[in-house]
This record gives sequence, structure tokens and C-alpha cells, in this order.
Amino acid sequence: MSPANRVAPRTLGPESLRGVETPTAAIGCNVALSAPMSAPDYTHDAPTFTGMPLDRAMDERMDPSVVAALLEDPRAGVLAASDQGVLIGNGDRPALLRVSEARRVGERAARTDDQPMLLGLDDGSPLFALDLDELPERERGGLIDGGRVVSLRDAGAILSRPQAGLAAYLAALLNWHRSHRYCANCGAVSVVTEAGYARRCPRCRTTHFPRTDPVVIMTVEHGGSLLLGRRPGWPGRRYSTLAGFVSPGEAAEEAVVREVGEESGIVARDPEFVSSQPWPFPRSLMLGFAALSDGGQPRARDGELEDVRWFSYDELRAARDGDNPELKLPPPISIARFLIDRWMAARGA
Repeated sequence: MSPANRVAPRTLGPESLRGVETPTAAIGCNVALSAPMSAPDYTHDAPTFTGMPLDRAMDERMDPSVVAALLEDPRAGVLAASDQGVLIGNGDRPALLRVSEARRVGERAARTDDQPMLLGLDDGSPLFALDLDELPERERGGLIDGGRVVSLRDAGAILSRPQAGLAAYLAALLNWHRSHRYCANCGAVSVVTEAGYARRCPRCRTTHFPRTDPVVIMTVEHGGSLLLGRRPGWPGRRYSTLAGFVSPGEAAEEAVVREVGEESGIVARDPEFVSSQPWPFPRSLMLGFAALSDGGQPRARDGELEDVRWFSYDELRAARDGDNPELKLPPPISIARFLIDRWMAARGA
């Protein structure tokens, strides 16, 4: 495959207004890129939707004959989702519903030029993805018998961490395929290749890969207080950490400083990477940072926030414990809450 025909995922997000001067000295990278990378340690608390347990089968998915053989494996299972959520079982312990529909996935792929979507291997057992929105209503009703479709946000709150990570993976992959059926280069209908990890245009032969939009989200601390903002339309008294899309040609650390300045007028400095979270609503990757500030009077200034202010440690702790009627924190499934709770834990809360 010619490199010219491989289109890397784009990372475009809504541009915010410019106008805040960002001192270059405020930007610092605290990630030691020269150090050897160790395997992720998921034994400690981490954001919801992380810890997806499957082997993504990167070698197997590149060979259509191997994928066809996996479809015939008697252990093969299918996870299903729609644009309304993921299919979970009705058992006492919430879990994604695995259905024995691998043959149906293969038959549907055979009627088109698409390859079946392989999620990966679970201890050697193949696991495929099925989009419920592509099924006729009668066929769909029979498939979900014994389960129910639950929104991904609700699933994240009730599923175990590995199951929630798997749900996010399933939703993210299907979201991308739903919105990228047509070639962005020439407009022709593209086909699924690499068992779901790419789409290929039969007309111009461009290969498209799943798009993930990077978003920075950060705690900003000054004098024992955190900077939080409120967006229009949120539940009453809800405040959260500031966040924004990374712009083209911009480092994540630069985006932290820029977004804080644009949204609040506060100059952030020394951003340090903390953790990340898949956020398939529909296709974001949240990059969590902790930054410092020398203070100042914040003000909502770019139209995205209706209010922004400093909250003390005591105010945040009371909100967490349900004792602050003036402040409601973001839900526990969000990395925003993870970052806030982490900041409070470091101070003994």
C-alpha cells in the first residue's frame, strides 16, 4: 500500500476564540519521553472506560482467511450496540450480553464487500462487533431477547471496569464506521477492511483509519483552590474542570495553557500529564492534566462557559459528601471527577 494512500486520523475540533497571550515559559512538558515505557498498571484506581481486556488481534485481523476461520470458531461470540447504547444482559450482575451470532456477522459481511468487525480475542475466544442499527426491526428484536440496550453513560456506571472498557471500545468502533461510510477523498462508498480497523475506498484506493479527537481536560490549582467552570444546559449547580480540543499542530501541554486562558482569562503553567480516558461521545480521547496558576480573577470570556470560579478544598469536599447545596460535582464515570477526586485525595480528603 502506497504511503500516499494512507490517510492518518484527523484531529480537528471546534476552534475557540483567540486573544489571550500565553507566555512561552508557562508551558512545560513533564513526560519523560526518553525513559523506557512500562506496561500499564491497572491495579490502582483509573478512569472509567479504561482497562479494556481483549487482545486486539492485530496480526490476525490483517489476514481475511484467518478472520474467516475465527468466525467458524465454536467459541466465537458477538457484542452488539446501537447509536442508543450497548446491549447488556438481564442477569443479576450487569455485563455485556454475548450472543452466538458470529455466523450471522459473517453472512452479513458476505453480502457486501465489507469484512466482519473483529474486536479481538478473549483468552483465545474470538469476539466480533455487530451494529444493531443495520438489522431489520424483526431481526433486531430477536437478537436482543434476554437483554436490553443501555446508554453508554449508564453502562459505565453499572458495569465492572473491564466490561465498561469493552463497552467503550465497542461503541467507539461502531460510531466511527457509522459516520465514515463515504470516502472523504472522493465521496465513494468505502468498505470495511482490516476486520474493522480501516475502511478502503474502491474508487481512489485511499485507506481511512479510525478517528480519535484528542481533548485536554485539567485541574488548575492556586492557593489550595481549583478552577472550575459551568456550561449552559448543565444540571443546576454543576461545575467541572475546564477542557477543550487540541488544535492542529499543537502539543497537548500547549492546549492546556491556551484553553484555560481562552475560557477563564487565567494563565496556567507547568501542566503535568495525569491519565487519559476513552470518551466515545462520539470519538474523543480525554487527556487529563494537572496544572498550576499564580491566581487572578477568572471570568467566562469565550462564550463556552456561563460561569467560572475558584473553589476551595473545603467546598469541594463538602460537595463530594453531599453537604454543599451550592456545588454539584461531575459524575463519577468522568475523568473530570477522577481528576478532582485525585486532587482532594492528595490533600487528605
